[in-house]
Formats: sequence, C-alpha cells, structure tokens
Amino acid sequence: MPIEQIIAKGNIPRTPDHPLETTLADIFQQVGNDVDLVAHRIVHGADLFSASIRITDDVFQQIQSISHLAPLHNPVNLEGVEVARRFYPDIPHVAVFDTSFHQTMPPESFLYPIPYAYYEKHKIRKYGFHGSSHRYVLERAVQMLDAPKNRLRLISCHIGNGVSVTAIRNGQSYNTSMGLTPLAGVAMGTRSGNIDPAIIPFLERLEGMTTNDVIDILNHQSGLLGISGISNDVRVLLEHEQQGDERARLALDLFISKIHNYIGASLAKLNGADGLIFTAGIGENSPEIREKICLGLEYAGIYLDNQANWEGSGERVISSPYSPIKVMVIPTNEELIMARDGYWLSLEKAGVTG
Repeated sequence: MPIEQIIAKGNIPRTPDHPLETTLADIFQQVGNDVDLVAHRIVHGADLFSASIRITDDVFQQIQSISHLAPLHNPVNLEGVEVARRFYPDIPHVAVFDTSFHQTMPPESFLYPIPYAYYEKHKIRKYGFHGSSHRYVLERAVQMLDAPKNRLRLISCHIGNGVSVTAIRNGQSYNTSMGLTPLAGVAMGTRSGNIDPAIIPFLERLEGMTTNDVIDILNHQSGLLGISGISNDVRVLLEHEQQGDERARLALDLFISKIHNYIGASLAKLNGADGLIFTAGIGENSPEIREKICLGLEYAGIYLDNQANWEGSGERVISSPYSPIKVMVIPTNEELIMARDGYWLSLEKAGVTG
C-alpha cells in the first residue's frame, strides 16, 4: 500500500481436526514478521459499527456482545482476532464488517413489521451482508460509468453460494435482500432465503424436529440443493438441465425467479436504475445464469449484448449499446477493501490527513 500491489496470496482449508490457531500459524509463518497491520473480516457488526474500526479490547467486547446475531460466524471471527493478536501483538488490527455498508438504509428498509419493542430491546432488524463486496463493485461501477456517485442508481447482485441483491442510491445502500442473518432473502446454494415463518413450527410438529434442526435444514439443506436433490453447484445443475433433468431445471428456474423478485423490488425502490452489476462466483463466471436473469428483465430496459456476455472474462460491460440500464460484470475484491480500510485507519492514527 498505497500502490495496492499483491505480494502474496493463498488459501489454506481448515479441517475439523485442524485447529484454527494451527491454520493461522501456517499462514503467519509463511508471511513472516514484515507486517504492518492485520485486517479481519467480521460478519456481523449490528448497528454498533457503521465503518471499519481499529480493534481495541473495548471493540472486541462490543463485537462479542452481538455474537448471538451471527453464532456461526462472529465467534470464529473473534477467535481469529485473538490468535492474530498473539502472533502480532505490536501492530494494529482492524475489523471490517459485512454489515457496515448497509447502515445507511432508512428505517422503512431495515425494520421488520413486528412489535417495535423487539427492535428497541433486542435490535431485531435487517442488517444485510456482503457489504465489502457491494462497496467494491460500487466504486468500480462509478469509474466504469464515468458518473458521480450521487447521480447513480445501481443494483448490485452478489451471486455465489450466498446471494444478496442491494439497491444503491447516491453511493449508499438503500435496501438489501439479506436480513437479521445471512439466511434471509434470495434462495441460495443451500439456504432457503425468505419463506413463510409458519413453516418452522409446522415442520417441528410434523417431523418431530427442534427449532435448531429446522434452522439447520434451512441453512444447509435447502435452496438449489434442496429443490434439485442433486447439488448446490450451478455448474452441475446446468449440465443436468441440458440432459433433461426436470428437478435441476426447476431449481434453476426458482433461483432465477427469486433473484428477479429482488431486482424488481430494487427497481421500484430506486425508481429505475442506471446500472445492474453481477459479481461473486456465479455472477462473474456463469454467462448462462446472467442470460437467464436478464432475459426476464427486458421490460425494465435491460438488454444484453450476447457476445459480450458469453465471451471474455474479467471486468466489462455486457449490455447492448441500446440498453437504458447498463449491465456490468465486476469481479469483486473484498480483500482490497479490507486493505484500504486498514491502510487509511493506520494513517488517521498516525495523524496523516488528505
């Protein structure tokens, strides 16, 4: 930094018999001691953090206090912070939150229509996720469209195994599909997305399940996997669809339909759009899914350039020159957002401005 050059990168899978501390120790030993700052992705910051922040003992305790909102994510995130601070005790550690980008949503976007007291007492509301991804593609879209943030209405579709659709107005999140937890919104690889909440006690009664059993099914056995009975991998389902598998076709049709619902809601919320962004694993790499999505949105002024959609890779505009709404593919870079936030926070701490 600030030239944003990647010096090293890698991925070490963690297995059940491989403790997190051992996994991180492998990384730190490869990186060595020539480190100025460590940035940590923290999934849930609730409404306590509207921006990235340097981790102090007080900040650590605040994150810990809201871990019940993301019990599968925040505890292990904090475990990573503890291990990293032991390895690198004398340098800054920064928390970058999935939720902070969405703190600009107005109350009519983030409140649930349940008794207001539950929001006041327990902070039950929509928080949204994939914030660093949506932030990055927003910044790139502004440059690609050569227009100021405060004049753009963008719909960002982060489509991977997890999926979220965010309406962005004036450079800020105005509404998003995920909710109190990442389970809400669009149907995903293994997550159900939004369902009738009465299904939960219904399944408990009919199947003799606990609430935790049902939530586990909604998180890990639903979505594309649940409908197809084959896979949560879009590539596998597209192959099966081509071979005439009706369940694979149904899963993909349902997946596209749910994405349409949230793109349509975003168009209504923004009163139109200037750009539609595809990002994350499926959004970046599946021309078939992009085509299926856009073919259902021609009424809204979204027209693909089929050649641009199917040929090439990387960052590009894939809409027809005659499309009122520009369609873009922008590979996300959440790590760069984390590095930038950490870098600028370190400069602020040092008293550097500008």
